[in-house]
Amino acid sequence: MIMVLHSRVFVLLVSVMVLLLLGCTLSFATKDDIECLKSIKASFEDSFGYLNSSWNFNNDTEGFICRFTGIDCWHPDENRVLNIRLSDMGLKGVFPRDIIKCKSMTGLDLSSNKLYGKIPSDIAKLIPYVTSLDLSTNKFSGEIPKNLANCSFLNILNLDHNKLTGPIPPELTLLSRMKTFTVAYNFLTGPIPVFRTMYSVDSFTNNSALCGKPLDQCRETTKGTKTGVIAGAAVGGVTFAAIGTAIVLFFYYRKVSVMRKKDDDPDGNKWTKSLNGAKGIKVSMFEKVVSRMRLNDLMKATNSFHKNNIIGSGRTGTMYIGVLEDGTSLLIKRLQNSQHSDKEFSSEMATLGNVKHRNLVPLLGFCVAKTERLLVYRYMANGTLNDNLHPVDDAKQAMEWSLRLKISIGAARGFAWLHHNCNPRILHRNISSKCILLDADFEPKISDFGLARLMNPVDTHLSTFVNGEFGDLGYVAPEYARTLVATPKGDVYSFGVVLLELVTGERPTHITKAPETFKGSLVEWISQLSDDGKLHDAIDTSLVGNGVDNELFQFLKVACNCVLPTPKERPAMFEVYQLLRAIGERYNFTTEDEISMPTDTSDVGYLEELIVAR
Repeated sequence: MIMVLHSRVFVLLVSVMVLLLLGCTLSFATKDDIECLKSIKASFEDSFGYLNSSWNFNNDTEGFICRFTGIDCWHPDENRVLNIRLSDMGLKGVFPRDIIKCKSMTGLDLSSNKLYGKIPSDIAKLIPYVTSLDLSTNKFSGEIPKNLANCSFLNILNLDHNKLTGPIPPELTLLSRMKTFTVAYNFLTGPIPVFRTMYSVDSFTNNSALCGKPLDQCRETTKGTKTGVIAGAAVGGVTFAAIGTAIVLFFYYRKVSVMRKKDDDPDGNKWTKSLNGAKGIKVSMFEKVVSRMRLNDLMKATNSFHKNNIIGSGRTGTMYIGVLEDGTSLLIKRLQNSQHSDKEFSSEMATLGNVKHRNLVPLLGFCVAKTERLLVYRYMANGTLNDNLHPVDDAKQAMEWSLRLKISIGAARGFAWLHHNCNPRILHRNISSKCILLDADFEPKISDFGLARLMNPVDTHLSTFVNGEFGDLGYVAPEYARTLVATPKGDVYSFGVVLLELVTGERPTHITKAPETFKGSLVEWISQLSDDGKLHDAIDTSLVGNGVDNELFQFLKVACNCVLPTPKERPAMFEVYQLLRAIGERYNFTTEDEISMPTDTSDVGYLEELIVAR
């Protein structure tokens, strides 16, 4: 108990420090952010006119820059830039130094343009709080600045497809939060530093003379060779030989890189080799799917976790399908790095294993093998809601309205039970159409509940912010990044986006029915249509005119209430369930009410109960 209290005190102190660090510089940033964007627009040659047509500064209303193409704000009614996303806009120029005025920015994407020159040597001074930086597919030259190591919040760094030269600065290994790093297709040389995360060959491929893991080992130069090179250089007689050798080495390394890329891990399961001595480890089961199960059974069922058995992946891990010898199908989830001890992890699993509801994916068991954590779930025959709603095969028939409504009611019932009736009460924190699975009867089953706590050594709401992981893009409540606190109303917002997906048929980002110049999210598109009095245009055309238009509008209204900007204005999850249930009353989807009326639906009350319970 004392350790738990100390952990919470630590999280609170770090939260306060982050808020102070950011808050002091952000609170008066509005005018600076406007000047920042003005300078960026002036510094770029805008070949396609994206900025000229969208970035109109003849406005003095709060939040007007938040409607600019490529700009995300911390809040739609505040002129404070959160992300700048100007990928593939035909922009030409050098790295804009006045970006320093966007003091609250955490994400910068200038990829696939025609930017040139050197990356500023003091780049950490210009973008100190950036968590994601993408400068790929440009014409940046010179060396990678060592100063990038001072961008201590960096989670993603992409510099591939440029003209960068020199070594990879070893200082970058100090970026402990960095999970994605690539410098492929440049002219870099020298040894690859030893990063805390083991990056793949793809991160370094097609550089003229990089060496070291994961590429070929660097060749040591002997003393005699050094002397010979020096003497030869003095005479000048080996110049052409050196050039010839460089050409040979270039094609050699290129050939080796391509071969290693193809052969290094063709089955996508290289990580399983470390488990060879642990195949006899028992799988702890909550339900007796078979009389006895060990890690070796999971290995056989998934063909040693072959990449062909992967059916989905997300922030919490990768999901595999496995078939036991008796024909039983299972879902096995390999969790992303969990820094909890075996005892803490087993304790969490024991809690989640006892969480049972008709709309939750049953957790059948778990296995701890060395550093790997594997979860065993019951197989869901119809995959994820996302796969059914947004199929890769465009020829696949669109989901019928009654099925969409059935899924929404069942999912809402499951989330309401987690929020209001489960003991301990659980916030999901990562709701999306990918976490809602469908069984053989298309009954929705929620997955990944309770897993957010296992992803980081400190409470997820803080580490999620620091690591730049706010959940799946398009689903995260606007207040989350500002408050650093996950709440029930944050889950309601995310579920509201899922409801919008169901009624519009659109993805949370990349809206197909929106104009090409529109770069915002599904929620922003809905808001824009609402302001223009054209909300009816949002509804999936395959659903309109089938005698259910009234239900569609009621459903859309519930979804819009869930994604209101102010958390207090959103309904509680129990209310969402009841509203959807009323819309679908004539279909007889529900035979009994499994959700009892909560005694308190306030954020504060539920958050306190959640903290105490955990």
